[in-house]
Amino acid sequence: MTHTPPRAAAAAYPATRLRRPRATAWSRAMYRETMLTPADLIWPLFVTDGTGVEDPIASLPGVSRWSVDGIAARAKEAVALDIPCLALFPNTQAGLRNATGSEALNPDNLMCRAIRAIRDACGDAIGVLTDVALDPYTSHGQDGLVDAAGYVLNDDTVDVLVGQSLNQAAAGADIIAPSDMMDGRIAAIRTALEGAGHANVQIMSYAAKYASAFYGPFRDAVGSRGLLKGDKRTYQMDPGNAEEALREVAMDLAEGADSVMVKPGLPYLDIVRRVKEAFAVPVFAYQVSGEYAMIEAAVAAGAGERDALVLETLLAFKRAGCSGVLTYHAAHAARLLGA
Repeated sequence: MTHTPPRAAAAAYPATRLRRPRATAWSRAMYRETMLTPADLIWPLFVTDGTGVEDPIASLPGVSRWSVDGIAARAKEAVALDIPCLALFPNTQAGLRNATGSEALNPDNLMCRAIRAIRDACGDAIGVLTDVALDPYTSHGQDGLVDAAGYVLNDDTVDVLVGQSLNQAAAGADIIAPSDMMDGRIAAIRTALEGAGHANVQIMSYAAKYASAFYGPFRDAVGSRGLLKGDKRTYQMDPGNAEEALREVAMDLAEGADSVMVKPGLPYLDIVRRVKEAFAVPVFAYQVSGEYAMIEAAVAAGAGERDALVLETLLAFKRAGCSGVLTYHAAHAARLLGA
């Protein structure tokens, strides 16, 4: 059992005036407990077909799908802003989607072309995190293979996720991020990466991913919202569960995850804190599309000021224990922090 030393009793007012260190900007900066920098940010980007394409996403104002050449340009922008990592998500054409998500295994798919374009543009100056799940590739919108009744098959799906991970690693991905929530996939992917000579490719596991109402705009962005048959509650976590999140994290760490993620973000900061305190490992959170859209809606309605809302919410993630945050506001926040 960890021994916590007793806190010293504070002197009574007026010997102690807690407002005293808040009186000036330099003093507030000196006493600040939690700091936010561009190095704390991961920028999610959506990839689409074509050349010279910037396709705005209506439900994510200010966010676009970019063709591969645009993704390379965004990577250069991120390097200039000191953002350390990009997260890629493809919008796969309807004609390339099928029940088995086989396009995920194509070495020339959108994801792989975008990885190579970033490498050509930036070399090793920025990290590339790639999503591993089948929902951007399936005709039914589920994250895995389904049986005749529509149930997502765990072990059969894991076999495909392993192939998807190896495909992305071969293209140059630095971090494989399985977001599917299948049991046992971290061990299978880690073993496959080691066997294929990708020992230094990291795994950031979506360890505590909840069946949330905040994912709608993301599904628009990757083109799966209108395709989804059923829901994802048989594999994503119930929002009422916290102890289960700790079991998920423990399992993924034991199987070889280098870091873990909690998703969504702000509604689950209690989970971030509990994971950090229980395991003392790098914990990331995804400020998901619905959270981003709510901030933008508040700004559009005159209910808040964007810069302040963005920085305060990101600081909350850090205060809760996050090592970093995936956020669509990454470039905007990095500009504010670098000003």
